[in-house]
Amino acid sequence: MPFSSWSAVRERGNTLSDNTVSSLSARLWRKGLLPCHDIGPRERAPKLALVADSREAELNGVFVLSRLAAFLRGIEAGERRGLRLRERIVIVPAIEGPTRSGGRRGPSVPRVATEAMVKLTQAAYYRVNIRPASPEMEDMPQVCLYAPNDDERASACLFGLPAVIERPVEDSAPSELMRAWQSCGGENFVMHAGQAGGLQTSHCETLFRALVAFLDRTGIVGGLRPSNEDEDLHYFGLEQICVVLAEQSGIFASELSVGRWVRAGEALGHIHDGFSGDIRARVVTPVAGLLASVRRQPLLCAGGLVAQVLTPDNAIQRGLARRRLGERHERQVRRGL
Repeated sequence: MPFSSWSAVRERGNTLSDNTVSSLSARLWRKGLLPCHDIGPRERAPKLALVADSREAELNGVFVLSRLAAFLRGIEAGERRGLRLRERIVIVPAIEGPTRSGGRRGPSVPRVATEAMVKLTQAAYYRVNIRPASPEMEDMPQVCLYAPNDDERASACLFGLPAVIERPVEDSAPSELMRAWQSCGGENFVMHAGQAGGLQTSHCETLFRALVAFLDRTGIVGGLRPSNEDEDLHYFGLEQICVVLAEQSGIFASELSVGRWVRAGEALGHIHDGFSGDIRARVVTPVAGLLASVRRQPLLCAGGLVAQVLTPDNAIQRGLARRRLGERHERQVRRGL
């Protein structure tokens, strides 16, 4: 469904008014089908909105955001001495739509739920969507930007994740939610980590620490004092993404972990024959760089995506520049500018 107009949504050729959408949204919330956490000073507009999409089996995001909500509610209740919640935060750990009898999902109410969720989060200045890039791939924790402005480039560095990747808005990867947010102003980010349908706890810990660091560096939560360890941050443009494709079909197996640096010519894994078990091909990376993602769904056809390697050309220099911009942004936030 295109999000070009927020005044109405369409159901079976009929237009639903804002009042109808609000009524349906209210029913969804009452039934617990669109749960959210609204934490912090209610008299203020939300400063940050965080969303994970369970419809795409984003269990890592659901797990991290539910934990973060519990952490923030503890601060709000005064249970964490020395910490203060300065701004309002909206967290939607899971977007769920109701189902009809027999488990079939209705064609229109999920759209209304998404519409309601956008209305809930669009007032926030910072918006983060945690979602899988592909159900077949495992991704290292990373921030993706789509046609960003300089403020988004600066703020993306405040998460402290090892990779910030800039992509064009025409890319097919952004969710409809991200496309909708871009018309709302503010700053918008997509985060990838792990693989859809599974829970990778090490990636979850990295994501949790990144969100806590962001809360501290933007002044949303005071007194956190996160680790001062220097992050190995790199900033990559679209031209620095090397896509590795399979030359033949088979069963792909790799023991490499995402987030490690690989050398040009290094083996990423092997393609085995599904009948004999023999190795049919050795898959190598044509460039040196950071292994951002690797295939975990073993069955693949010729031409299928095997891995993505981020090449370091100018990445360190650009990353340091973004860090400096991010540090300046942090100082401005702390001064209340």
